[in-house]
Amino acid sequence: MTSPQTILLVEDDGALRTLTARALRQSGFHVLTAATGAEMWITLRETSVDLIVMDIMLPGTSGLDLFRRLRRESDMPIIFVSARSSEEDRVLGLELGADDYLVKPFSTRELAARVSAVLRRGNNSLDGGAGEGLQEGRAPDTITFDGWQVSLARRELRSASGAIVDLTGAEFDLLITFLGYPQRVLGRERLMELSRARIGDSSDRSIDVLVSRLRRKLQAGGCEPPIVTVRGVGYMFKADVKRG
Repeated sequence: MTSPQTILLVEDDGALRTLTARALRQSGFHVLTAATGAEMWITLRETSVDLIVMDIMLPGTSGLDLFRRLRRESDMPIIFVSARSSEEDRVLGLELGADDYLVKPFSTRELAARVSAVLRRGNNSLDGGAGEGLQEGRAPDTITFDGWQVSLARRELRSASGAIVDLTGAEFDLLITFLGYPQRVLGRERLMELSRARIGDSSDRSIDVLVSRLRRKLQAGGCEPPIVTVRGVGYMFKADVKRG
């Protein structure tokens, strides 16, 4: 029997912290809690954690500042929760590299589903959603395009020179979606549905920011990125894709 995955919930509202932790435990997770950034760092030094659910508006050091420091030290999945629902906040969370963003008040069942979805991104196989276009029987482990190489098992992207390119979970899922549908135009809503990029919705700039970030990372060495904009419709991955 496998051990439950460990979630660290960083939330200063005591009642909400208790309610959310209880709901996540009922969903099968091992949950640790912290009310401040200082408590979070203590927990991380003492315990191995699989994912962090973090409120943006924390006393003392904000969740955004904590996130920036965490990202310098680790690629651990992080989900933001916030009472701030504006498009600008979601885009900022996405630009920083958050794996998801949930607006308060939220359903605890939805949070548990979001946590499960982010954690599944680390699995060795594709299970619908991101990259479903690759599933012809058993999905290949390695995909190549324009000299780039993607390992699905390691969730790793290597450039033509062999250098590993750092991608967030959302960026990797978006790339796999494009690789599953080469030379096909995909609208924003369809991209978000396939890649599980649920930080915003198709009416805001979240998916555009995510595509822009992925495009910049694929522009290494001055090469033209394979993702092109189809004005008024969406995006297309124009490179030839080989699987095997």
